[in-house]
Amino acid sequence: MASPHDHAPTGAQLDPAQMIAEARRAFFTMFGFLCVVWAVQLVNWLMDGRLALLHGIRAHDADTLGYLLTAPFLHLNWQHLEGNSGPLFVFGFLAAYRGVRKFLGLTALLVVTSGMAVWLFQRTGTVTVGASGLVFGYLGYVVLRGLFDRNLIDSLIGLVMGASFAYLLTTAVPGTPGVSWLGHLGGLVGGLAGAWIFRDRHPARSAALTAGGDALPVPSPGKEAGRLAAGPAGPRADLLKELDDLGL
Repeated sequence: MASPHDHAPTGAQLDPAQMIAEARRAFFTMFGFLCVVWAVQLVNWLMDGRLALLHGIRAHDADTLGYLLTAPFLHLNWQHLEGNSGPLFVFGFLAAYRGVRKFLGLTALLVVTSGMAVWLFQRTGTVTVGASGLVFGYLGYVVLRGLFDRNLIDSLIGLVMGASFAYLLTTAVPGTPGVSWLGHLGGLVGGLAGAWIFRDRHPARSAALTAGGDALPVPSPGKEAGRLAAGPAGPRADLLKELDDLGL
């Protein structure tokens, strides 16, 4: 799966005002998502739970593959939704505040990995719904993202939040009654993979350009060589920057 690139400034380049703007977008993204999920549950409640049964994932049933997209919005009851809402908002916000477009790509990946784990390996005749696969995916993503992006703050946040919600991992093992541990495990694996797929590829290469290292060899003595060695100015550096922006 090709990784979409956010062209917003990276964490190392964001000033406080930009960080606040990114955090605001992440907040309203997750707030809107939760509003939709609660509205869907209201409809499901008015239909006596039939909406969840009709549009959940049925293992090994090819006709329900499209329900991979609807299952995360559905919950069996209000208690199920309440249990998911807090962790979903917290980890969703932490996953989104570095870039909402990247977050949407991550969410699509998690929908597929958690849903397919259920569809392929769950016992036939069961119906699975709920956003907990996304919760586990965002958890795995947040914990590893700081390591791949070499961002100390993200790493610390991921470790603290991972420890705070460590009890969630107890539902990702077989034997928990009424809980789809396969969906949780599929989401967690997707989140760990997403931390690599959607990692920030820019800072290291940008640092090399800024330092004027091996990326810009000095062809000969003189003013032109001095200008190239000093930094990324010039047509060749511009070309390298364009290639970098394209992720090449």
